[in-house]
Amino acid sequence: MANYGALAASDLPTTWAQLETGIDPIMNKLSEGLSYKRWMDLYTLIYNYCTSSRMYGNQNDEPINSHSSTRGANLMGADLYQNLKKYLKEHLDTLKANADAQMDEDLLLFYTKEWKRYTTATAYVNHVFAYLNRHWVKREIDEGHKNIYDVYTLTLVTWRDHFFGGGPGTIQPKIMDAVLKLIEKQRNGETIDSTIVNAIVDSFVSLGLDENDSTKPTLDVYKQYFETPFIAKTEAYYKMESERFISENTIVDYMKKAEMRLAEEDNRVQMYLHSSSQKPLLLSCETVLIKNHTGPIQEEFQNLLDQDKMEDLSRMYGLLSRVPESLEKLRHTFEVHVRKQGLSAVEKVAESAQAGPAEAGEEDEEEEPKPKAPAAGAPRKPGDVDSKTYVDALLSVHAKYSDLVKTAFRGETGFEGSLDRACREFVNRNVVCEKSSSKSPELLAKHCDSLLKKGSKITDEHEVEEVLNSVMTLFKYVEDKDVFQKFYQKQLARRLVNAQSANGDTEESMINKLKDACGFEFTSKLQRMFQDVALSKDLNDQFKEQTSRTQDKVDGPDFQILVGGTGQWPLNAPSTAFNIPDDLLKTYERFQNFYQHKFSGRKLNWLFHLGRAEIKANYVKTAGKTPFTFLTSTYQMGVLLQFNTATSYTFTELATNTSLDTPTLKSALYGLLKSKTVTVDNPSKVWEPENRWELNLAFKSKKTRIKVDVPMRAEQKAESEETHKGIEEDRSMVIQAAIVRIMKTRKMMQNQVLVTETIEQLKTRFKPTVSAIKKCIDMLLEKEYIERMEKDREMFAYVA
Repeated sequence: MANYGALAASDLPTTWAQLETGIDPIMNKLSEGLSYKRWMDLYTLIYNYCTSSRMYGNQNDEPINSHSSTRGANLMGADLYQNLKKYLKEHLDTLKANADAQMDEDLLLFYTKEWKRYTTATAYVNHVFAYLNRHWVKREIDEGHKNIYDVYTLTLVTWRDHFFGGGPGTIQPKIMDAVLKLIEKQRNGETIDSTIVNAIVDSFVSLGLDENDSTKPTLDVYKQYFETPFIAKTEAYYKMESERFISENTIVDYMKKAEMRLAEEDNRVQMYLHSSSQKPLLLSCETVLIKNHTGPIQEEFQNLLDQDKMEDLSRMYGLLSRVPESLEKLRHTFEVHVRKQGLSAVEKVAESAQAGPAEAGEEDEEEEPKPKAPAAGAPRKPGDVDSKTYVDALLSVHAKYSDLVKTAFRGETGFEGSLDRACREFVNRNVVCEKSSSKSPELLAKHCDSLLKKGSKITDEHEVEEVLNSVMTLFKYVEDKDVFQKFYQKQLARRLVNAQSANGDTEESMINKLKDACGFEFTSKLQRMFQDVALSKDLNDQFKEQTSRTQDKVDGPDFQILVGGTGQWPLNAPSTAFNIPDDLLKTYERFQNFYQHKFSGRKLNWLFHLGRAEIKANYVKTAGKTPFTFLTSTYQMGVLLQFNTATSYTFTELATNTSLDTPTLKSALYGLLKSKTVTVDNPSKVWEPENRWELNLAFKSKKTRIKVDVPMRAEQKAESEETHKGIEEDRSMVIQAAIVRIMKTRKMMQNQVLVTETIEQLKTRFKPTVSAIKKCIDMLLEKEYIERMEKDREMFAYVA
């Protein structure tokens, strides 16, 4: 080989001839790389030519003007650049001729093989022309000359424009056609060599060059010549396949097919496409596979709900969530379905209540006799249902569809909203609530009472906690939260008064849950009640200690008293007089004196109707056996103690001795008669004034402790009605207070706006009716808190 380094200041033809002789083996036969000596010879040849000091450009060898813009180095650099450009085109013409003879996969193999060879070879050529790049090319680019690139970029531009291209005579259309056929084979289930496609894609990406800055790559070539036709072909393929498949198969099978195809296309991006194609490709596939078939897919939703097809529902959501606007119809269908399921569940509970007795969950104590089934012709009312059965029915529906939302619908907020709206409907407006919209909170409070009192079937603390958490789930849907508060407060008071709370920590936990849900004001009275219980315990200890020190100590009953503040306990004064039995009178007077001495100025109002007693029945004691203990109300105790004097009394005599009014005495005797503690002479005329009541001296029972405090159903109903009446009175005051607050802030307000604002302020506590608000407005007008405007009777003004 010639010694290139020995040539100096030779002319262009000679220099290029020597360069071409060196470049040819690199471009056509490169297999082991380029040796350092070979590279140095070529590099030196270019260096010597570009830095030649010969400044003569005419035949007479006269010097060229030194100020000419075409000084030797510039002119010779441009010549080398142009000759290399011409050489690359001629080289690619040969490749093009060979490529024209190839088809389909053979063409792709040829293209990828030659692309790899070309880019490897031109990388070496770029190193050979390093001096030209650093000086002449850089100067041209810095001076803003267009279409001048570093040598490696020039090789890519030449491949792109002269060989690859996109117009007539170039290879790109054939290449893309072959690629699309190969990918279609893969979609049809055939195995292909994905590395071929990957190599093609890499070449398309590499050919993207910024015309204004050759150092910055772009995706223009890839987008124009690969991505666009690829996505168009994809759309056409799946449009045909989806229309055929959905017409021949079920919607469920189609969803599986669509899910599989979308996963395949996503995987295809990972295998051999550029990452930028993922979004447009999947968007195109989602349009063809899902959006264009939204209607039939949505119509299948109800069937899947009816059949509880969790997996298929999850698949449907996964598909339609890719087309967000298609989910709204599903949300509406889901809401209607859940509401129907909730209403149906409550209807079954109501029907069961009509057909048979209440469940044991409504019993006050496990010793209490269960009520008999209603007589024929007197079915139970729809609202007369067992609280546990009712709450369990509501919770089962909520739990089922809450799990569906979390699992199948990924906890999507739209479906959570649909679930909440549906639950709010069937919790507050169902067959049990037809006569009273506040029945749900009442039954929910009763269910809490059964869980928290002694004798509950659920004894494990953690299990009780879980059930109470589920109760709070329903509580958030209850609209009349003030009804729940009132009943819960009354039942808590009863548990505390009768020492029936199963666990103080659980009681406190429930109150904290209510406080978190509704605020401190909602539970402030409940917490004060517990404080009173703690203070009463200390008070009882002090009373016992004082009694033990008293000189004239006499034997008396074991005595416990609960002193509560009038403001926080929902307790009413007794409706009847009551003669305190002689056995208790001494203890009663002692406590009165003790309390008055300790708290001068305070007055005790005794609520005998809430008290309970335990009485030993020594008259039926058998040898060696423990005497029976009767668990009674205070009034029943007063009646039973009468039989220490005689074993038989008329109804009139009992009324006179106890001073109880007729309804109260009947209620007390009802439990005694029900438990067979006493008997009557004439059962057909139980409540006749002269009918005699006798102590049952032959009383028998397998239990040693017998509960005789069994309330009459009418009495229970009256208590419930009384509570509801108190709720209505409280609501009236709350509505009036809200109206005054609003008017005090706004000063003047139109009637309809005032009504709307009042509802908005109170909706978290209860939803006031328009008629109730208008009634309260009239009350405030009478009280002169507000006044009507003379010119506009629909406008109100605040009276300061």
